[in-house]
Amino acid sequence: MTDTETQVLIGVDELVEAMLSNRPPVVLDVRWQLGDDQGFAQYKDGHIPGAIYVDLDTQLAAPPTAADGRHPLPELADLQAAARSWGIDNGVPVVVYDDCGAQSAARAWWLLRWAGLGEVRILDGALDAWRRAGMRVSTGDATPRTGNVVLTGGALPTVTIDQVAGTDALLLDARAGERYRGQTEPIDPRPGRIPGAISAPAADNLTETGTFKDPVALRERFTELGVGEEPVVAYCGSGITAAHQIAALTIAGFDDAALYPGSYSQWSNDATRPVDVG
Repeated sequence: MTDTETQVLIGVDELVEAMLSNRPPVVLDVRWQLGDDQGFAQYKDGHIPGAIYVDLDTQLAAPPTAADGRHPLPELADLQAAARSWGIDNGVPVVVYDDCGAQSAARAWWLLRWAGLGEVRILDGALDAWRRAGMRVSTGDATPRTGNVVLTGGALPTVTIDQVAGTDALLLDARAGERYRGQTEPIDPRPGRIPGAISAPAADNLTETGTFKDPVALRERFTELGVGEEPVVAYCGSGITAAHQIAALTIAGFDDAALYPGSYSQWSNDATRPVDVG
């Protein structure tokens, strides 16, 4: 892997080696998809040995509100308590994965990096890559020891709804194209997008096998979308797949993109904010 990839990703072989080392990572299973609340059941049916289940809705987000969106950033104290409950100690590396091409695991990657952890990586190819490599899985639940990690927050840039409204930054919309165009909206109150945003579906960051595209291909993708020297803000429906966009941007060498945590779920709930369709 290149330097930009190793800031974000870890492969199956490297993960196995790390798990057998004298400094094994805490491995987090972050299975979640919009409209699917069976992540924990799926985890119990089969997960990477030793992995701890993370509930995205309750541990990687504050309670949803119309004013703040469906997945507001959690309070730092709550995130620290959750991280300790997963067994994370100061100075210990963390690996996150899911079963949907890292589109939910990236939320944990971004949030823990934002909170001040330096060694957090995403399993490239997700659980499918682990299984394709012939690795065994465990069933049931795991009970970790309590960690001692101290989180600080603010290590990665974010923007508020007012900052988005007045920004000259390039807005990348990580949702599927039909939601960007306003052709469908399964959950938020008004279909459409933030005016001026560019459609950049997070799914297009991946290869057909669910791994991230290589840095050259991702850099070409984002350059064609207009990413360059100017500031970049990533958003999606509720700040989940936007983190995947930031992971891909980092792999491509664009490492200063900001996350809009409220994303379209916050924007569309505010009737004073305009939306574009088409």
